Amino acid sequence: MNQIKEDLLLHPVRLRIILAIAGRQVTAQQLANELPDIPQATLYRNINLLAAAGFLNVIQERRVRNTVEKIYALPEKDLMLTAEDIKNAQPEDYIRQVAQYLGLLLGYFVRYIDKGDVDIIRDDVLFQLSPIYLSHGEVQSLGKAVLKAMQPYMKNEPSPERRRQIMGLISLPDVVEARLPKPSKAGGSDVESTEAREAKYD
Repeated sequence: MNQIKEDLLLHPVRLRIILAIAGRQVTAQQLANELPDIPQATLYRNINLLAAAGFLNVIQERRVRNTVEKIYALPEKDLMLTAEDIKNAQPEDYIRQVAQYLGLLLGYFVRYIDKGDVDIIRDDVLFQLSPIYLSHGEVQSLGKAVLKAMQPYMKNEPSPERRRQIMGLISLPDVVEARLPKPSKAGGSDVESTEAREAKYD
């Protein structure tokens, strides 16, 4: 398991930075304006960590007043964890990764709700589970087809008619006989909230 890469990419704040930059070029100040719930010191520290690790590129520097402002973009390389990265992963590693993914997705949804004026029809909000019988080859083909369908849209530039839409996808076998995780002694969930997890990394 590539623990260093996992820690860099699956950290909740750094994941939000990567997703915010995807497909465009931005400054740290622009990110600070778009992610106001992240303390500026935390935001800048994590931008620097991603840049130092090669997960963000500085594509331009320009002088603004008495400082040098950097413009960031994602590198051409794929930032996803590869099969080699997770080769020796243990079951608890997968549970942690999925919990982080779901926590990130929940965070986006909570912020959407908190902004007010919620209309899931107007705003094209969709959450759905679809059981489908598929062979291994059909799962692979479906995944490739979904990615191929999305690729042209991932190249879209921002415009007055477009808004950023967060899309997440999970596919896994349905194992009906598996035991569910036990609830905590307090009766709640053992999965940390998004706020608690992000606060831990401040």
